[in-house]
Amino acid sequence: MKSKTQKGTFREWFSAEELHEESKKWCSELKFAMDEQKFLNQMIKDYTLDILDSDMFNTAQPLVESLKKSESELIKIFKRVQLHENQLEIMVDDVDQNKMENAYLDTHSELAKEVAGYFSQYREAKTKIFDVVSKVIKRKKQKRLLN
Repeated sequence: MKSKTQKGTFREWFSAEELHEESKKWCSELKFAMDEQKFLNQMIKDYTLDILDSDMFNTAQPLVESLKKSESELIKIFKRVQLHENQLEIMVDDVDQNKMENAYLDTHSELAKEVAGYFSQYREAKTKIFDVVSKVIKRKKQKRLLN
């Protein structure tokens, strides 16, 4: 006779304060990323003509599209994090609601992965945009020196 083994899932239990602090940290980082996005958009606008004049347009175009996609994704993630933060009451009320508390912790775990994945992609795109713009600026300076 075979015995069935149950696979238990290990879940680290965070206090409500720890969950709140992590959610606040995400909100802060996401707000900063929103400001950075504004800066990057303005920087691209400022150097659009220079990018078009150089041979960097084909390189820059996918990066700009990636930035736009990242910006819309950022808004969605930010709204989810805010909603998640507002639902923290489930964890601090004195009512024992195991299903809802487990669902909250599942959502927290999913958001942690989503935020980390977003920032990984965002940093990569941001680095590439800075590389393109810095190359364009260097070329512009070289042209001025030659003239």
